[in-house]
Amino acid sequence: MTPLLYRFIKEAEDKRVAIGHFNISDLSALKAIAAAARDIYDGYHVLVPVVIGVSEGEADHIGLRNAVCLVGNLRAEGLPFFLNADHVHSLERLEAAVRVGFDSAVFDLSERSLEENTAVTREAVRLAKSINPMFVMEGEIGHIGGSSKILESMPDDARIDPELLSRPEEAVRFVMETGVDLITPAVGNIHGMLKNLPNPAIDIGRIAAIHKACHAPLILHGGSGIRDEEFIRAIYAGISMVHINTELRIAWRKGLEAGLAQNPTEISPYKILPTVEKAVRSVVFERLKLFNKLV
Repeated sequence: MTPLLYRFIKEAEDKRVAIGHFNISDLSALKAIAAAARDIYDGYHVLVPVVIGVSEGEADHIGLRNAVCLVGNLRAEGLPFFLNADHVHSLERLEAAVRVGFDSAVFDLSERSLEENTAVTREAVRLAKSINPMFVMEGEIGHIGGSSKILESMPDDARIDPELLSRPEEAVRFVMETGVDLITPAVGNIHGMLKNLPNPAIDIGRIAAIHKACHAPLILHGGSGIRDEEFIRAIYAGISMVHINTELRIAWRKGLEAGLAQNPTEISPYKILPTVEKAVRSVVFERLKLFNKLV
């Protein structure tokens, strides 16, 4: 039996579209993402799958069980939403996410050597599948660096060196030796958005080469700051899911500032936060349109 999330990702790969993966830190962002998905259905009559991600820090803030319940509520309403533990760095964190009911995880030891990354990720896959055989495991090779924030300059851990980017033979070996369902390669992408410069161009040829060599679907992290035309080319080359976080955080901040400016004496959060939801909803709606070729 194939996990439903994996089936959606393979369908996206076959159709040369991509699933949107959006991180959240609070209920406002989740409500906005759900509203954007409903907007897509209302406007285009397409019920698109969406993955909600929580990093370790985001999960600590929200609570693992709370995240599972919130996404589960949306799924009960008929939305094909899934919950991903984004960039899990330890077996203990992974086990907690699997046991509480997450659908998938990105097990990320990409800062370590390929050999150590492979060995521990193999153990992680075995652990997750022993608890829930339907759990979807994603591994990462080639550290892309940065963080989900506005960057003043290119961070030292995100240097774009062709020698450090992922190679097809590495991807094939990693998938075969670990058993991961999905793989995230380093293709020139970074986490975060540069403040005064466009993010580096991603290597479309490298994506195509890895996709041709490797049977596991490819996931693109660090999607914030990538140009629309690059997204289109990357998805056509083989990307099946795109992670967006920094763009949402920027929209969240701007929405909050707008809400406070419009209501300078208001103290009720539910009267201020609608501008947050509106700002995040707009970003997600545009990304879902682009990723699903609805533009």
